[in-house]
Amino acid sequence: MPLMPKRVKYRKTQRGRVRGNATRGTEVSFGSFGLQVLDRGWVSGQQLEAARLAASYALGTEGRLYVRVFPHKAISAKPAETRMGTGKGEPEYYVAVVKPGTVLCEVGGVPEEMARLALQRVCHKLPVRTRLVKRRTW
Repeated sequence: MPLMPKRVKYRKTQRGRVRGNATRGTEVSFGSFGLQVLDRGWVSGQQLEAARLAASYALGTEGRLYVRVFPHKAISAKPAETRMGTGKGEPEYYVAVVKPGTVLCEVGGVPEEMARLALQRVCHKLPVRTRLVKRRTW
């Protein structure tokens, strides 16, 4: 079941441009290790679900996985071989808009080697470049 919002105010959204760097959600808050995005782009609900499953298999029953982003943006598409005109297509899937610096997911309650393995499995499922970050201690 792909991730999507329960209700939306407007069914169809414009594509827009992803500019600038993330200002919020850039620190590891819930776990001990996180996966930080280095590129800007879209991560679909299907990709997030695949990443979540890969991490949960790698972690097993140990630790906890926190997914920090949610796909709110509807992406519409028109059927193949459709003539021009006739308006905007129907929403096909939902994406999360990510900017450089956004922490996508976090892992807590496991040693660093296990967290590194789980987050490495996650990054193979994503269309953006990522890096491993640790929780900052003051």
